[in-house]
Amino acid sequence: MLLGIALAATAPLGATTDARALARAAGGDRATALRVAGILLAQPLPIQLTKVRCERFGDQRFCGLTLSGVKFHRRIDRRAFETEIDALIGQTFAGDPQIVEVDLWTTVPADAGKGAVVSGDFALPTSATVFATTARRGEVAPSRGRNVFWDPAFRRELARGTTE
Repeated sequence: MLLGIALAATAPLGATTDARALARAAGGDRATALRVAGILLAQPLPIQLTKVRCERFGDQRFCGLTLSGVKFHRRIDRRAFETEIDALIGQTFAGDPQIVEVDLWTTVPADAGKGAVVSGDFALPTSATVFATTARRGEVAPSRGRNVFWDPAFRRELARGTTE
């Protein structure tokens, strides 16, 4: 409780004090990241949002969303996944008219192997990107646009319909 009061006292005017948004917001433009995270987390999401990172260059803002490709909160097939991606990107743009680009990644844990170095100069990756897209403001259906990467195995899993 005291942490929430302290966060509310130090948060910029108009920023969220939602602990979930605070935990996920990052980047050089943290105020925008907090606002976007608050908007996206205002309703239950079928896919877990793990990070919202925003940066500013002049009067333009750029945001990146990271989602978890495991432990969905309901049954997700490819169509539901694409619909959710498009909705998240659309809500991000709607949250701030100065956001000009949204990058979205979906990652899954990568098994580095027992005893593997997972930090430092010789670190092995601990996650793998299974879906990625970049959308500029005004694009329609960015999950099916030209700037899309799909991991073939992840795409096959979604085609079968993945649960929790």
